[in-house]
Amino acid sequence: MPVIEINRDNYEAELLKSELPAVIDFWGPSCAPCMAMMPKYHELADSPEFSGKLKFCSVNTSANRRVAVSCRVMTNPTFLFYRDGREVARLSGGKATIEAIRAKVQEFSI
Repeated sequence: MPVIEINRDNYEAELLKSELPAVIDFWGPSCAPCMAMMPKYHELADSPEFSGKLKFCSVNTSANRRVAVSCRVMTNPTFLFYRDGREVARLSGGKATIEAIRAKVQEFSI
């Protein structure tokens, strides 16, 4: 499943009203850890293991500051996990490893 780019126009529909749980990657183009994590995140999103069970989303914080502020994201990278339109978990900074993301994804999507 491709990663869905989130902005202020589709935030509500894609996350708050989604029937599927979702994980959102908040990243910035000048964030080296974000850019290093991105291919791994996209690989996870393309995994058949999660197909139809979970949405993978992405927010470029440089282009979508309002979305980042409304979600109280203060640092990149930050990953938010949503279920039933509410944030249920968050990983940021050094805790935002692909292993930790995978563990949270498995916890919320199965």
